[in-house]
Amino acid sequence: MTSAHFIFIPGVLFVGFVLGFILGGRAARDQQVLDQKRAAEREATRATRAARAALKAQKDAPPNDAP
Repeated sequence: MTSAHFIFIPGVLFVGFVLGFILGGRAARDQQVLDQKRAAEREATRATRAARAALKAQKDAPPNDAP
């Protein structure tokens, strides 16, 4: 084993760690944005369902014929 291995192998490992850190950080940010978007869509869906349920309950309620 030559002395170049003592420089080359740690250098390659270091480059791998740096690239992994950069690409992993980017993937984590993208996942966080996607999770926030999905949460907003779920909240909008829940609000729509609640509004529809309120309208349906209003339609199904007996009329108020107070004197």
